[in-house]
Amino acid sequence: MYNIKTYTPLNEKVKKTFNQNYNIDGNLTDYDAIMVHSTNLHEENFSKDLKCVVRVGAGVNNIPIDKLTKEGIAVFNTPGGNANAVKELTICALIGMSRNILKANEWTKSLTCDEKDLMPTVEKGKKEFKGTEILGKTIGIVGVGNVGSRVARACHALGMKCFGYDPFLPNHIKEELKNIITFVNTVDEVLIDKDYVSLHSPVSKDNAKQLGKEIIDKMKDGVRILNFARGEIVDACAVDEAIKSGKVAGYATDFPTKSELANDKVFVLPHLGASSVEADMNCAMMARDEVIEFLENGNVINSVNFPCLSMERAEGDRITLLHKNVVGMLGKITDQISNMNLNIENLTNKARGEIAYTILDFNVQVDDNVIKNLSTIPDVIKINHYKG
Repeated sequence: MYNIKTYTPLNEKVKKTFNQNYNIDGNLTDYDAIMVHSTNLHEENFSKDLKCVVRVGAGVNNIPIDKLTKEGIAVFNTPGGNANAVKELTICALIGMSRNILKANEWTKSLTCDEKDLMPTVEKGKKEFKGTEILGKTIGIVGVGNVGSRVARACHALGMKCFGYDPFLPNHIKEELKNIITFVNTVDEVLIDKDYVSLHSPVSKDNAKQLGKEIIDKMKDGVRILNFARGEIVDACAVDEAIKSGKVAGYATDFPTKSELANDKVFVLPHLGASSVEADMNCAMMARDEVIEFLENGNVINSVNFPCLSMERAEGDRITLLHKNVVGMLGKITDQISNMNLNIENLTNKARGEIAYTILDFNVQVDDNVIKNLSTIPDVIKINHYKG
């Protein structure tokens, strides 16, 4: 039986797709896996049985990744599962902000005139909400991953000229998108002289408050900014000042600050980016597959701290080792196996920075002494044993 602790109620449709070998509950104290949405786990005392944490979504800043990696616990996320939902909300905000939709809706609903006077009043007042079209406008997209690339495709289809910056995007993906996006080499290039800027980078220590006063001052007068990535990427005070000065014509965000609530030039939403029925289902199903593959087979899919590595099972037992990425480790592992008169049926290995992950398959059952002997090898962090 595998125990999975949830910090947000799991979609019942997804829950039913687990077989009888899984016990899923939010009140467990001993558990093999965690499935979490946005609950902060940084101060959590984890079960000694914990093997993996799955973020049902993309951002993992609520998870203590460094701590878990040192303990040999895999952390997964579900990239792309909610990407379409975020894309659609970004496009909604892009158009809504440009056409003053929220202010116009609020004003119209506030009218108290009689029915016969309603349309004349509407016609007289509509001039206050005249907006701008996006056709032919330029947009700079920072982060051209699962969400940013979808936003670019949508903007291109709507007649916008798209520019992108993403230093981590593989060249073959850039090649696929070259007819949609003009890629540039620096953040300045993608932000300066654009009518719109849309942020889609994951937050990190390197890009906290990336959009601050210095870069905003270089941007086009009247620029409109969209932030549906993370609040920490933007210096909210700098944006507020730029709106007051007229430098920034509008700001749309899913991460409100107190000052933005009263600013009628801010299109502010309550973190709705991934809040759709379809996104919830997509992410939950991806998370389910990831946790099952790891708990049952040791296969690593969409991990943010382990090397992603999978191998088909042989008929016997499987052993996985998370270890430091140092010279000679594979030799030490295979020598230890050989000294115990065992034959490795299949083996695969992959490194990720300072750590590496090795999967060993056997055509027989393996006893606990094998695990004990392998654990004596220096630089081994965690061993998991999967019965055949």
